[in-house]
Amino acid sequence: MSLAFADRDLYYGDPYFSPAEPIQGLLSKDYAKERAKLLNRERNDPTVGPGDPYPFQGQTNPYHTLLEKWHTRPTATPPSTPKPTQDTVRPVSQLSMPGASDDDFKRAFYAGTTSVEAADEEGWVVSVTPSGGWVPAVIAGRTGVGLSQRAQSFVTDPSENPFNVIEPGKRPRVTLTPTLALKDGKPFLAFAVQGGDSQDQNLLQFFLNVVEFGMNVQEAAEAPNINSFQMRSSFGEHESRPGRILLAESMPPWVRSELRRMGYELTFEERTSGPINAIQFDRAHGTMWGGSSNHGEDYGLAW
Repeated sequence: MSLAFADRDLYYGDPYFSPAEPIQGLLSKDYAKERAKLLNRERNDPTVGPGDPYPFQGQTNPYHTLLEKWHTRPTATPPSTPKPTQDTVRPVSQLSMPGASDDDFKRAFYAGTTSVEAADEEGWVVSVTPSGGWVPAVIAGRTGVGLSQRAQSFVTDPSENPFNVIEPGKRPRVTLTPTLALKDGKPFLAFAVQGGDSQDQNLLQFFLNVVEFGMNVQEAAEAPNINSFQMRSSFGEHESRPGRILLAESMPPWVRSELRRMGYELTFEERTSGPINAIQFDRAHGTMWGGSSNHGEDYGLAW
């Protein structure tokens, strides 16, 4: 995941604005194979950076200098945050600001995003992740509508990401990942989750739990996930926390020891499943299966 997020941090932006992202190269299976060769199964690499997808679409990378200078961004540690012990159990946020705790930011962060999956008997399927108007937000006049805070995901320095520099009319790179998975050209799964930079991570693990490990949607929605904080955060000061991962408290001691040996800093929560909402379509029996994780205030309704 660190390799994929490093590519995101440099190359993702609004495709309707120049410069053009190397989309063909990023989606190339040959490029994915080259990146996979960098996987270290023995140690975490805190210096992992973006790759070069341009040759995989027949071009030369115009940003070689940025690749050579790439680095992780230091974390601005809140002065009120105690140094964690090996088995510290406390909520983790990718946002940090002097004088504020991780707990404060987690409450503010999760309060502003939700996910909705809907389907009907006629075959219409919708997956949406409304977000961006959380407190504190600028309210549009007396409408009560909070303006999106997603502009903080832009950068102002092209050396950080030349594709995601703020300008009028441009959409910021966002973390929102409402997803529809098709099988034989028909809807197979509709799924989404809230949670900032954890969205892609949690949804990938959910999808693999269904497709590769045979879980039903409810089992997959409740299954513990692992979250990494090594990427550059999409919020705040865009800091990164190399090697820091979030695990469920149920993680056995031998796994914890092995991860520490590999150079990871471990943090824990009781539940790390999402919160994910999903619908699975069983074409063989003409039924729909709904799942909502037990992570937050998530529900499934059918009629």
